[in-house]
Order: sequence, then C-alpha cells, then structure tokens
Amino acid sequence: MSTDRTRPAGRRDQGGPRSVPPQRSRRQQPHRPQRPHQWFAERLLAVLSGQRPVHWMLGHTIGEAYDQLAELAPSTPLGATRGSRPVLRHCRGAQPATGVVEAFASIAAGDRVRAMAFRLEQGPDHRWRCAAVELGGERLHAGAPGPRCAG
Repeated sequence: MSTDRTRPAGRRDQGGPRSVPPQRSRRQQPHRPQRPHQWFAERLLAVLSGQRPVHWMLGHTIGEAYDQLAELAPSTPLGATRGSRPVLRHCRGAQPATGVVEAFASIAAGDRVRAMAFRLEQGPDHRWRCAAVELGGERLHAGAPGPRCAG
C-alpha cells in the first residue's frame, strides 16, 4: 500500500491531479444571449402551437402582425402531433436595413416540418417587435391543385 496520501492506491505517475490541464466544458464558456430573431421564434412557436395565448404577444407586435397571429393560431396544426411537441429546428436572420431583421425558422412536429418567416423592427425605444409573420409547409393532398405563384 502506498504511503503517499495524495495518490490513489495503484497510481504510478508522479504528476498527481495537477498534471492534467483543465478542460473547458460548454458550461464554463461565457453565456451568449439569444439574438432577437431566435427569441421571437421561440415565442411565436409557443403561440402557434397553442402553448401560449395570442394575447401573450400583444406588447411584442406592431401593425398587422398581431392580427396575423390571431388568424393563424387557431387554424395552425402545430399542437402536439402524435405525442411530440413542436420544436424549433433552425432559425436564421438577415438584417436588410438598420433596425430590421427578416428571419426564417423550421419547426419540427412529429414527422412534419413547417416553415415560419417573420419580420422584426426595432422601435425608437430600442425594443424589437414583430411586424409580420407567415407560416408555410402545408401538406398537399393528392389531386389538389398546387400552390400558385403571383407574378
């Protein structure tokens, strides 16, 4: 039995616990706050999936966006599908002008994937608000006419 109390029995190296350089885990890295479009995508998903009421977005929308949400939410089949809760798969945004973010996200619910697009505008109070939202990814049925493109 070893008489050195700093090493476990049977350990032969002389370095001890300090010889291994500390590794940084994800938890040790500085927390990076979510970007506005990622934060809004989560909130929009909560409303469109029925987890939150539409009025939860009242202070976070401007213009017709609230009306669009109110119209989409009851008719959107983003609720739990076959026991699975919808999740945000990807969310990307682009800034076409100062104070404007146009974003898109993909949402997985069971075996379905839906697309969501929205526009954020930054007000004079520096708060971001949703100005428009659209939801796509409707499954077409056999024999149904395809989507039309406006020219």
